[in-house]
Amino acid sequence: MSPFTGSAARTPKWQHIRLTTDDSGVATVTLARPDKLNALTFGAYADLRDLLAELSREKFVRALVLAGEGRGFCSGGDVDEIIGATLAMDTSQLLDFNRMTGQVVRALRECPFPVIAALHGVAAGAGAVLALAADFRIADPTARFAFLFTRVGLSGGDMGAAYLLPRVVGLGHATRLLMLGDTVRAAEAERIGLISELTEDGGVDARAQELARHLAEGPALAYAQTKALLTAELDMPLAAAVEMDAATQAHLMNGADYAEFHAAFTAKRAPKWQGR
Repeated sequence: MSPFTGSAARTPKWQHIRLTTDDSGVATVTLARPDKLNALTFGAYADLRDLLAELSREKFVRALVLAGEGRGFCSGGDVDEIIGATLAMDTSQLLDFNRMTGQVVRALRECPFPVIAALHGVAAGAGAVLALAADFRIADPTARFAFLFTRVGLSGGDMGAAYLLPRVVGLGHATRLLMLGDTVRAAEAERIGLISELTEDGGVDARAQELARHLAEGPALAYAQTKALLTAELDMPLAAAVEMDAATQAHLMNGADYAEFHAAFTAKRAPKWQGR
């Protein structure tokens, strides 16, 4: 995403989500409708899309934690505020809405910093896809996933789920989860690779913040390029992928962090990463 903002100013306050940042470069985005299990509204989707674009243009964010307030992570789209409203929309309006939800997933995959989903309780429907789009999924034993789209008469391939899920858990598991909409609890999610790490009960927020701080202290440009390559090379032939790897490494070998590693190794000290 381009760092050039034109006349766009930083948004002082987000209406549908809560953003906090700290001096280490960790941003925490919290879905904050606990009375509705953090169900997403039109405004919440738009805020997530715009916030991720805004943070991507700013240099201070080095890692992002996506969390949910209350009893769960996110129960998906709000039945009354979204599903009810979409029944009155024409095809053009529906296409605009569905493109917006996909833009949120693209923003999670394309932002230049690692995204950590901190998962407890339910992650259903769109909430499950938001978690799927993160780089790391940290969950406690209460976490459970459900890709519910076919349960409401829609395609299981919503918001890029049919692209991402087979690449995370394999085609067989993805077919079962997207077609049947079955609930996957934490133990099975860990077994099939849907989560990155399973914590003790109640330990997910602390562990997600710990991982975010570790990433924020590391070589930010190297992380950004690794994330970009992981996404870009999913559909590349090997020859194109290794050429892209070579070009990226040549670029990074001219960078300050690569030289800093050598200086730190020689001096027997920890590197002081600059992110460039």
